[in-house]
Amino acid sequence: MRGPTAPKDPESRRPFFYIMREKEIFGAPQPDGRGIQFIYEDMGRMINSARIAGNVTDEEELELMKSTEGFRRLVHSIGVSVEADDPAKEVAFAFQMYGKKDPLGGGSTIKKSLRTDGAEVRIVLSEQEWSSDDKEPGQIRFEFAEPEIVASASVRFFLNDGFDAPEAAQEEKIDYASAAYREMIARSLMQTGDTARLLKAIEKAERGEDVTLAYIGGSITQGAGAIPINSECYVYKSCRKFAKMFGKGDNVHFVKAGVGGTPSELGMLRFERDILRDGEITPDIVVVEFAVNDEGDETKGNCYESLVRKILKLPNAPAVVLLFAVFADDWNLQERLGVVGERYRLPMVSVLDAVSPQFRLKAGEGRVLSKNQFFYDMFHPTNAGHTIMADCLAHCFEMVKEQGGSAEPSREPFPAPVIGADFEDVRLLDKKDGPAGAVVRPGSFLFVDDKLQCVEMNEDLTGTPEFPHNWMYDGRQVKQGGDFTLEITCKALLLIFKDSGELDAGRAEVFVDGAKKLTADPHVNGWIHCNPVILIQEKEAGWHRVSIRMAAGEEEKTFTILGFGYVS
Repeated sequence: MRGPTAPKDPESRRPFFYIMREKEIFGAPQPDGRGIQFIYEDMGRMINSARIAGNVTDEEELELMKSTEGFRRLVHSIGVSVEADDPAKEVAFAFQMYGKKDPLGGGSTIKKSLRTDGAEVRIVLSEQEWSSDDKEPGQIRFEFAEPEIVASASVRFFLNDGFDAPEAAQEEKIDYASAAYREMIARSLMQTGDTARLLKAIEKAERGEDVTLAYIGGSITQGAGAIPINSECYVYKSCRKFAKMFGKGDNVHFVKAGVGGTPSELGMLRFERDILRDGEITPDIVVVEFAVNDEGDETKGNCYESLVRKILKLPNAPAVVLLFAVFADDWNLQERLGVVGERYRLPMVSVLDAVSPQFRLKAGEGRVLSKNQFFYDMFHPTNAGHTIMADCLAHCFEMVKEQGGSAEPSREPFPAPVIGADFEDVRLLDKKDGPAGAVVRPGSFLFVDDKLQCVEMNEDLTGTPEFPHNWMYDGRQVKQGGDFTLEITCKALLLIFKDSGELDAGRAEVFVDGAKKLTADPHVNGWIHCNPVILIQEKEAGWHRVSIRMAAGEEEKTFTILGFGYVS
């Protein structure tokens, strides 16, 4: 006679999909001594993660994920697992909702402690407390008691009754030595162009002389998605590959200057400070990566070409390599920006051309890796993705060396711009530096903002603040003093102001020669971020007066002028 059997757990049979599947995480050092991995899920990121990690195609389910209300209708519970070398470590999982009135502080936060032993813990949403201010899923955090812990994490959503999920996509281990991998990498080389400048740097390295590779771009160049960001990013890996291919000892160096969420419109303004380090650095090769950041460029390529020309005209004639990264929707701007590389005969490398064609294949059909394996989120590569980007650059270097030719840069006249070059001589103006003759009267903008966008430069794990020599208005401390004014002779002028998701950030009105030019709103992007906008763009230089004041009703709030870019 058999005894009664234990009932099966109906919750274990719930359909589910992943939004993170065996993704690396890293406890980045925090001021309080903890280590935290931040993963942002707003702005469509979580929906895209469900597509690439969970294979979700149901539009109704994806639509529900846009709001907290819809998320709660869809998701029954969250399964979380974290695995590290030491299984006894503790980590806190936090899933924060952003608020309606207070985006960063008004929403509820789901929290659960677990060990790094790979065992999944389940968080049931009906057991959580929820805020009336909840608007949308905002960010996930993995919080460690100590910094610099590396682990692997998975997060999956178990669905409520009435919803279904597809089977998890099959993935195979990436074979970096396979013929298919080499063919994928080879597709990335759009052209070698005029190889002289790059050959000059290669031969210099081979002679044992010091060579510096510099990289300027957005968050991918900053290293986003790389775990840890300083040693797994494509910048570090491609520099090390260059050193192994051509270097002698430790004669190959690099400068990393990526700033998340920013276009070449900002890159051209910070080039002297972030790459040249105000004259301390002389780069031999400069990799330019803005092909996924320049959609919002007001000039549709003029700023990008201006930056390229600025680099090419440096006295030491460095090589310029155009790198075209890719987003998870198989998109970049290489068709718009590639004409710049063609005009100046520059080496061009397309990550889109390398990886996107094979994403259409299934496992076992010649696919090298899946989108989930390449992308950490909708914008950024995983460690494997960064490795592939580095291999694409290394393939370019190898092909240039194999092609050979003269290492003497061309003496032909500099070509005319193909898109435009109105800003190739742009310079930064802030509290530290400015042109002779310019007159700045700060008015009520008396303070210095130290809560700035920070980026991990070079091999650093700690962030370096962007534009620290700024002018800040703080209505909590001063309400009198008048407008900020700048009087300057120029033919082009850009304002850089600070974006913020904070409630106390206010809008400012910007006037040029007495006429209102724009209302600068720091909440458009919703996070601490450097925002450049063009105020003046003329053919001839003239005298101009810029004034900035807080918008009516915003006098109790704050606003930060990070600096200006000017062309004399």
